[in-house]
Amino acid sequence: MTARLDPFAAAPALMKKWMAVSVDVAASLEPSLIELVKIRSSQINACANCLNMHTAEARAKGETEQRIHLLAAWREAPCYTDRERAALGWTEALTRLSEGHGHLAARQALEAAFTEEEQVKLTLMINVINGWNRLAVGFGLWVETPANRAEGVAA
Repeated sequence: MTARLDPFAAAPALMKKWMAVSVDVAASLEPSLIELVKIRSSQINACANCLNMHTAEARAKGETEQRIHLLAAWREAPCYTDRERAALGWTEALTRLSEGHGHLAARQALEAAFTEEEQVKLTLMINVINGWNRLAVGFGLWVETPANRAEGVAA
């Protein structure tokens, strides 16, 4: 896939700031939780670029194939913690805002599992990955990850 527009070339100063915010937010909570959130949001948004990137990053950080593959059915899968379930529920509620505002249960689970500061950090992470999904899908971005290149995955 060839990008229709390179946002880093078109608006370098803003993209540099966007990248810095993205890195800071991603470092604000535990890496395994962050990758699960990135993958789940990218599944909902059908962002192939981000799915490719974040599944490879999750594996590199020690995430199991089972947990990566079961993310789309996380409610039925027994391999996620209560904290992860709260984060995934909140991710879905915010990523699917256009489908209605039935996020009260997700908010209650979030409050039970995360401090107020962590709630803000997680919400920022969800906003960041949704933003990246929109940039990647909107402009046809594709970043081949070193991990996928090493495995011989075709671009």
